[in-house]
Amino acid sequence: MNELKMELPERQPRFVVYSYKYVHADGRVSYPLCFIFSSPVGCKPEQQMMYAGSKNRLVQTAELTKVFEIRTTDDLTEAWLQEKLSFFR
Repeated sequence: MNELKMELPERQPRFVVYSYKYVHADGRVSYPLCFIFSSPVGCKPEQQMMYAGSKNRLVQTAELTKVFEIRTTDDLTEAWLQEKLSFFR
């Protein structure tokens, strides 16, 4: 997760599809495919609109179900992702 965080630009939006090893409370292991839309505060409004406008179509076409958004790369931690994934059982 830290490597991914370091790769994301601080002032430009990005789409990320990330496969994560998730250990459920009952011990099962799964590898959900997570779609993360990084839309940092301070990026150009034109870029933000372009990415936001194409996000839903991309998610539908790729049939992704675990869709999350971050506004700062500091939010992108393993604890954050585990919390988000805990809503899916």
